[in-house]
Amino acid sequence: MELDLQRVIFEFVGGLGIFLFGIKYMGEGLQRSAGNRLRDMLDRFTTNPVMAVLAGMAVTVLIQSSSGTTVIAVGLVSAGFMNLPQAIGVIMGANIGTTVTAFIIGFHVSEYSLPIIAAGAILLYFIKNKKVHYAGQVVFGFGALFFGLELMGNGMKPLGTLSLFQDLTVGLSANPLLGVLAGTLLTGVVQSSSATIGILQELYGQNLVDLHAALPVMFGDNIGTTITAVLASIGASLAARRAAMAHVIFNLAGTSIFLIVLPLYTIFIESLETNLNLSPAMTIAFAHGTFNVTNALIQLPFIGALAWAATKIIPGEDPSIEYRSKHLDPLFIEQSSSIALGQAKEEVLRMGRFSVKGLKEANGYLKTNQQKHAQSAIQIEEVINNLDRKITDYLILISRNEMDENESAEHSVLIDTVRDIERVGDHFENIIELVDYKLSNKVKITDEAIEDLEEMFDLTVKTLEHAVQSLDDRDIGLANRVLEAEDRIDRMERTLRKKHIIRMNNGECSAQAGMVYVDIVSNLERIGDHCVNVAEAVLGYRK
Repeated sequence: MELDLQRVIFEFVGGLGIFLFGIKYMGEGLQRSAGNRLRDMLDRFTTNPVMAVLAGMAVTVLIQSSSGTTVIAVGLVSAGFMNLPQAIGVIMGANIGTTVTAFIIGFHVSEYSLPIIAAGAILLYFIKNKKVHYAGQVVFGFGALFFGLELMGNGMKPLGTLSLFQDLTVGLSANPLLGVLAGTLLTGVVQSSSATIGILQELYGQNLVDLHAALPVMFGDNIGTTITAVLASIGASLAARRAAMAHVIFNLAGTSIFLIVLPLYTIFIESLETNLNLSPAMTIAFAHGTFNVTNALIQLPFIGALAWAATKIIPGEDPSIEYRSKHLDPLFIEQSSSIALGQAKEEVLRMGRFSVKGLKEANGYLKTNQQKHAQSAIQIEEVINNLDRKITDYLILISRNEMDENESAEHSVLIDTVRDIERVGDHFENIIELVDYKLSNKVKITDEAIEDLEEMFDLTVKTLEHAVQSLDDRDIGLANRVLEAEDRIDRMERTLRKKHIIRMNNGECSAQAGMVYVDIVSNLERIGDHCVNVAEAVLGYRK
């Protein structure tokens, strides 16, 4: 039989594309159904290594992506929600959770893939309910996964007739390291261990590779999946790079252990296949699951050592931001409203200092175009949002107690100030998005305009600092200076708008540049308004 190379390539590549789309689309549907609960799950249920592993497993099963779980964990580490050992536990759990895809594939319902896709399409396009829409995504992605897998299998069938492919299979069986390398490279290229495991299940199911060749390739798949995290960590925080390094060390160590006991492990998998009467696809699924579960159990007691090794390989100090509140102890509410208000005020001041830092980072991003400033500002904005919720809930609990006139006044000041500081965070986040737009669309802002923005940034930052300080010291003089500075900000905003119009009329800047420039000025002016609100609250309290 003559080999139709074009058909082999087209069916394999097309099938792989549909498979990857199915995995991604199904994961997105599951993730949207879960909403923000995924992040909360990792935040709340990682108090110890075992819980971290279980949380990592659960999230990966939900989103069908170990890389996605790892990225979430890395983000939580960078933000201060989670330490490095907890993140390593989550990564271990993610490695176990990703094996579920292989078991799903093992049931091999490819013959029903087209009706499943049709059912998903009906849910997507004929029912407008949002939850049903997400369910349609899951069903459609599930069907696409199996349809892509069937196409890949059809494409690979003729390869068994090639002597070159047969020689490669023999080489992989004789040299396990070659198999590990092949699996690593394939997963690195495809960027999905689920896809390469699916390919391996098809190859084994069609007797194109034997078990001795398949198992080392499977080990390599687990190493290759770390490449996604490594790429994502380039240019990221130190904590992110350490988490990615711990992921690499974990999978390298696991592969090394299993290569040492490969003959025994092969015998064990063969016995499972025989005794449980497993299909070829399910045999690979069991091998994949056994490898990842055993690897996690072996290395779970050494999470501290993995964190230490990652820290030694990537040394340095990474100033992390503490997301959690530091002063909001519910016991103070029961003891004294006055003490509880003092604690709430300390947290509000902390929130205010974060807003100053976030605004400075936004200015740094505008001046340097360096992503580290944008990442820091977005991270700070998330901190502010988290503190906003925590402080507001705490103040509501305090309000249930009896308070005298002074305490009621301070309570009102804090409630109002929390809202204003949260809005400041929204505005500097808007500025980050505007600079992102400027960079992605190659918008050129004139040097004169940049100098004007720099002047307005400096004034706004100083005004915000004074507003926060006036709250701390209840300083009427400083609060009045904030009011005066805000008048200057308003006048500056009007002046800069006029200068922009002149530049536009002279053809010195484009419409896009003008939009970015005016919107940044507008956001800075609104930050000034919120500074005034804080200052007026201080003045009202003192009166």
